[in-house]
Amino acid sequence: MTTADAAPAAPLTTTPFVGVDVASGRAKKKLTSRWASLVAVIIAVLWTIPTFGLAISSIRPQGDIQDSGWWSFFSNPHVTLDNYRAVLSSTGTGGLGSYFLNSFIIVIPSVIIPIALAALAAYAFAWIDFKGRNLLFICIFALQIVPIQVTLIPLLTLYVDSGIGGSFWAIWISHSIFALPLAIFLLHNFMKEIPKELIEAARMDGARHVQIFFRVMMPLLTPALAAIGIFQFLWVWNDLLVALTFSGGTSDIAPITVALANLSGTQGTAWHLLSAGAFISIAVPIVVFLSLQRYFVRGLLAGGLKG
Repeated sequence: MTTADAAPAAPLTTTPFVGVDVASGRAKKKLTSRWASLVAVIIAVLWTIPTFGLAISSIRPQGDIQDSGWWSFFSNPHVTLDNYRAVLSSTGTGGLGSYFLNSFIIVIPSVIIPIALAALAAYAFAWIDFKGRNLLFICIFALQIVPIQVTLIPLLTLYVDSGIGGSFWAIWISHSIFALPLAIFLLHNFMKEIPKELIEAARMDGARHVQIFFRVMMPLLTPALAAIGIFQFLWVWNDLLVALTFSGGTSDIAPITVALANLSGTQGTAWHLLSAGAFISIAVPIVVFLSLQRYFVRGLLAGGLKG
């Protein structure tokens, strides 16, 4: 009996995986069904209605806001920019111009400082072998469970004793401290997924840690840094507790969130000023998020080198 006369081999079967394929197909079909899309659209509309009403109220005259709801704007449209002029001015009742500037002064260093320190620390934990590395990393990871409220009074005492209480430095340092544990953890996990062969090739070419970090790691870390930067920006910009605690109660360094809280207490009936100030406060994070959205998505989905 020759080889040609031999019966052909039975084809490989995929029967054991049919159930998995069918289940994944059903799950995908459910997630991409018309009903799921309809529910997502309804949730998005309901989520946007309050913001839309706030935007309408911010451009209505004071008398119209006090007499009727924002939905009556469509039947009796009156538009004015006096609310924004009053809010953006640095003087007068409801003037938030200086607070708006303080928010930028606070948020920019509070984003740059923790990201820079976290990137360096994450590289050290990921690719530098030193004694006690794992224990120290566990301690940093455990700091994420410490409530911020527990640390406010001890930090405030340290700032006052060191002479930086009631200054921008107190707010910058506080936001950096609170952001570092999570930022180090996320960047460390991102760096560990980068192939080891890439680091070894750079070392064989004579590159040291500083060169590897800036020339090899930084281009790969751009999406992750952008995602963490957006999260930190939104957190710091919308923060009230930290700024209210460490600003010393003065208007010289208080951000716009503190000003809005004070305005709602002293001018509770000035809805035209509150609506304009609140809309300005949320407009900046929206612009930042939309302009960096592609980096944000890439940062969430990135996992080192692909292919």
